[in-house]
Amino acid sequence: MRDPKASSTIRPEAIIIVTGSELVRGELADENGPFLAAELARLGLACRRITIVGDDPGLLESAIAEGLDADLCVISGGLGPTHDDRTIELLAKAAGRELHVDLELERAIDLVGRRYARNVGSAYHAFQAGVRKQASIPEGAHVLGLAGTAPGVTLEREGRVAVALPGPPNELQGLWPAALASEPVHNVLVRVPPFEHRVLRFYGLSESTLAAALEQAGGESGGVTVTICARERELIAEIFVEPGAEARAGELEDALAAADPDTLFSRDERPIEEIVLELARERRLTLASAESCTGGFVAGRMTGVPGASDVFLGAIVAYANEIKEGLLGVSTETLARHGAVSAECALEMAEGARRALGADVAVSVTGVAGPGGGSSEKPVGLVFLCAAGPDGRLEQEITFSGGRDQIRRYASVAALHLLRRLLTHFRHIEV
Repeated sequence: MRDPKASSTIRPEAIIIVTGSELVRGELADENGPFLAAELARLGLACRRITIVGDDPGLLESAIAEGLDADLCVISGGLGPTHDDRTIELLAKAAGRELHVDLELERAIDLVGRRYARNVGSAYHAFQAGVRKQASIPEGAHVLGLAGTAPGVTLEREGRVAVALPGPPNELQGLWPAALASEPVHNVLVRVPPFEHRVLRFYGLSESTLAAALEQAGGESGGVTVTICARERELIAEIFVEPGAEARAGELEDALAAADPDTLFSRDERPIEEIVLELARERRLTLASAESCTGGFVAGRMTGVPGASDVFLGAIVAYANEIKEGLLGVSTETLARHGAVSAECALEMAEGARRALGADVAVSVTGVAGPGGGSSEKPVGLVFLCAAGPDGRLEQEITFSGGRDQIRRYASVAALHLLRRLLTHFRHIEV
């Protein structure tokens, strides 16, 4: 769909440049572009494009030169000490600035390098050439801080700002708050006109159904724009509201919510695992998981939320039938008659996890993740789930399409939503 910020209001524009030949070759998937685009949208900037470019100097310089025409250009990658880390030198060239060694930065990188050399038992002289390279920044640039030995920098030119950040996603995200707090980026952000951002999230609703509801309600108009996207089988509708368009936004929001009220589960951007944990916390219930084909994906998402330990007790990854029997108490008769991939096995896995881990509520997942192991009766992608608690249980059978990793991720999301449904309708809430 079109740019969510496109309207009569002029917004500062941004361009994202993601560098690295490993991305162009398909060896790694880009995580930085989506993260930065979401952040820029949240801040109210109009993201013109995301460009992924390899380490070829000519192509990278051309991309950076084009990026410098935007109000804000954010570049990720190419800040390391090796010969193919060229972002800083090409940023300087495109901006018409000379490189110089920042002595304070050089000392900081030197300390990090010496510490690393000691930790790995390596001679430090191997790091020295890289230290000077990484301490060389364009004239007029400001250092945001270090991620390892890689410095993040900002460079302002004629009111337009470039930000260079490290390529590893955790390092980029670690320096991003410093970039937002820097004076050059702040000067761009203060030019962003006010706007409101509303979110509706659905599970089990098709994109075509939501698009039809939007069209029947008159579509985007009057300072309101809408984006609809699918993410891990959830459907997210984002509504961007210019000043004075609140009434029209309310009409569209109501129309979208009414498309299928049973599938609307959130009006905020919290991940589903955080919502599940909060529901359990409100009801003073503890949670656990029993997983076969997902191999711990459900538990991984739960424990990825800070503070989850007060609610989530643990998981049993029961991949082999012997573990299903021994740790979860799945009966030999159930496995012989129905198989490990069955509704009956899923039920016994969930109840077994409740007993074994002492949890109030448990969810189980068992299925065929592929690429092999499927049959005409139980094809690849077939998954059985069960969420069981003191107030009853919910069971579900779904067949997902896609590769092994995709099926496992989809199954873990389905398990979390099954938990959400069970907890939402839990009748005996303690007070």
